[in-house]
Amino acid sequence: MKLKKIKRERKHKKIPVMKIGTHKKTVAILWVMLLCSTGFGIYKNFTAIDTHTIHEKEIIEQRVVDTNSIECFVKDFAKVYYTWNNTKESIDTRTVFISKYISKELQALNTDTVRMDIPTCSAVNDVQIWSVKDNGNDFEVIYSVTQTITEGEQSTVLTSSFNVTVHLDSYNNMVITKNPTICSLPEKSDFEPKIKESDSTIDAERTLEITEFLETFFKLYPTITETEITYYVRNNALYPINNDSYVFAGLEKPVLQLTDEQIKAYVTVKYLDTRTKATQISQFSLTLEKGENWVIVD
Repeated sequence: MKLKKIKRERKHKKIPVMKIGTHKKTVAILWVMLLCSTGFGIYKNFTAIDTHTIHEKEIIEQRVVDTNSIECFVKDFAKVYYTWNNTKESIDTRTVFISKYISKELQALNTDTVRMDIPTCSAVNDVQIWSVKDNGNDFEVIYSVTQTITEGEQSTVLTSSFNVTVHLDSYNNMVITKNPTICSLPEKSDFEPKIKESDSTIDAERTLEITEFLETFFKLYPTITETEITYYVRNNALYPINNDSYVFAGLEKPVLQLTDEQIKAYVTVKYLDTRTKATQISQFSLTLEKGENWVIVD
């Protein structure tokens, strides 16, 4: 009986169910945070202000300055500054004139540069501007001056180079703020261009054709008319020069190179200038095409 009773109790005994997490405080806190974040998102969606990303682009404009007036200013200054006689009147006149170009500080600095006791006189033959460097409102100018220096019965021609600084104000008025300072000028470069050579793929027959075409054209070129030139030239590659002073004297062997079905021709042409009686040598870089005849296209 006891055994049966135990079996019945087992049969009717409920299986325990474990509930996990739903009653814990942490879960409640998480639910609160979720609801808050959702509510905040809805609020922002209705109250948000449209924003646009602005990409700022920096535009650098290159300042173009006409330096002709600056060059003229420096040339006029140099003609006065390097001209003098060793007389009081000449020196006083020079002092007044250069004061129109230089600052008061430089006027004081140049008081005794030319005196009555120096044995020389100077006359300016030429002034050349070599460069003008833009430094905002200040311009560095490099120039050379050729002058004849006379001392007694002897005269010497010499050329010297200097640089000055010219200040340009908002009214485009100018003043020299740096005294003529000795400097060097550019010299001849050692650079030698690569010697051009003809393309070996251009056969002798085509070379002869092109050479004859070029000789014919350059014989006519000095006096060719606008109508005649259209038979030889396209795309305004060359214009008539209308000068009968040049007489064709010969053509150096042209250098020919094949480029994309076109011929690049480097041509040296000799003309006799009947005015000077000298030989004028011109060098042309031309592009030729073959249609019915050869024609210069560039």
